[in-house]
Amino acid sequence: MPDKEMIISHSLLETRLAIVEDSVVSEVAFERERSRGVVGNLYKGRVNRVLPGMQSAFVDIGLERDGFLYVSDVIDDEDNLTEEEERIVETEREIRAAKKSSTQSIDELLKEGQEVLVQVAKEPLGTKGARITSYVSLPGRLLVYMPTVEHIGVSRKIESAEERSRLRRLIQETKKRPGGYIVRTAAEGKDDEAIVADLTYLENKWVEIVEKSEHVKAPALIHKDLGLVFKYIRDVLSPEFSAIRINSEELFDQVLNYVRQIQPQILHRVKYYSKNYPIFDEYGVQSEIDKALRSKVWLKSGGYIVINQTEALVAIDVNTGRYTGDRRLEDTITRINLEALEEIVHQVRLRDLGGIIVIDFIDMEERRNQNKVYAALEHALKKDRSPTKSIQINEFGLIVLTRKRVKRSLERVLCRPCPSCQGSSWIKSPTTLAYEIVDQVRKDLVEYSKGLTLRVHPELARALRGKDAPAMEELKSILHNDVDLRSDHNLYQEQYELVARK
Repeated sequence: MPDKEMIISHSLLETRLAIVEDSVVSEVAFERERSRGVVGNLYKGRVNRVLPGMQSAFVDIGLERDGFLYVSDVIDDEDNLTEEEERIVETEREIRAAKKSSTQSIDELLKEGQEVLVQVAKEPLGTKGARITSYVSLPGRLLVYMPTVEHIGVSRKIESAEERSRLRRLIQETKKRPGGYIVRTAAEGKDDEAIVADLTYLENKWVEIVEKSEHVKAPALIHKDLGLVFKYIRDVLSPEFSAIRINSEELFDQVLNYVRQIQPQILHRVKYYSKNYPIFDEYGVQSEIDKALRSKVWLKSGGYIVINQTEALVAIDVNTGRYTGDRRLEDTITRINLEALEEIVHQVRLRDLGGIIVIDFIDMEERRNQNKVYAALEHALKKDRSPTKSIQINEFGLIVLTRKRVKRSLERVLCRPCPSCQGSSWIKSPTTLAYEIVDQVRKDLVEYSKGLTLRVHPELARALRGKDAPAMEELKSILHNDVDLRSDHNLYQEQYELVARK
């Protein structure tokens, strides 16, 4: 069983969270105060446009762009799972996949101006609005309540037939309202009282949501999902975690109270990090993030992989690099491919790559080696929490993955298209650089104790005087002194200079 830690860096500007497994950073997530995620939020929306040709509708939910509602995500009074589907589905994701596209046309289900209660399923990506659905799911610690679907499923990770029967029977006997449930893996072994308490909480929450939606005009936010930290604690935290390390005293107290409610037995593992030195640098997270923003990733053997994101897909190429390997070429290639696939899965999780991912392994002639690499990839993908499927295409030496994309990738969160090369590459955004400067000053606080002159590219200077002014306030607060901000045309856009006052 891997040793896991959750590392949380919190400030007035942003919250960053990392999952570290056996000293390797496997996941990172960001939440900036002025651009919080909306997945899981419920809105009362108004249908703006119905497009029969696309079998979809655009719904105003109060965000910058209208949400996109596909016909299969619109509740149909006659929409039920078949007996066969009831038998095979065991997770929330499978229930959603099992629902067939409605036999009715979108214009029979929705009319312009109609008000609908919807939930955000995918963050707005690029120029696209949020993907929304009428099929609401309310996650708790032990259960997921689905008020619009009559089905009870149990996570397949609960292997005991006796335990699965107990949990299913308990839900059937105690649920008081229409709808279905998915029993989460965390419910295994929990007593009836804990599970019923989660069930009651979720059903009462749904009653509150319905009542609120009946008394407000669209567009309106009806229910806001938990913030980044508490969502991860709710969905991911388990006895496998040896520590949750938090650099903010205020957030530390909030997390203590939350963990005390849901998993009091591991309360002692919540630890306050009191050093001034940035917590992400202390535990090696920042260096991994910096590597994940580069297209080329070196392997220990001397080989390397190249990762390129496009609008439609991600292409990953495996290369031998400096590795000369064994006497037999086929063995050398197989060894590099096996090493590469472990790093590829790690990078896919770390960068949160989604959609279609095409991997071009080095060609292997022997079928047994092809099968060996494919089997190893399938095994490595089991570590991934995000739903992923793989397809082997031997004729071209390619393997294609499809990975559920819910939010923007790490590169898209932290970077922006480079204006100097017309968007063919990416550079760090002014906001990312602003937060990076704050962390750099924290690391070398003693050096800048008498004050600081900050020289930056003119565009970053404008941002620090405008939308990213809170970063300047944070610098002044850290230093207890003024910061002299100077614009320098000779610096390139990602470059900055910190000059300590004498």
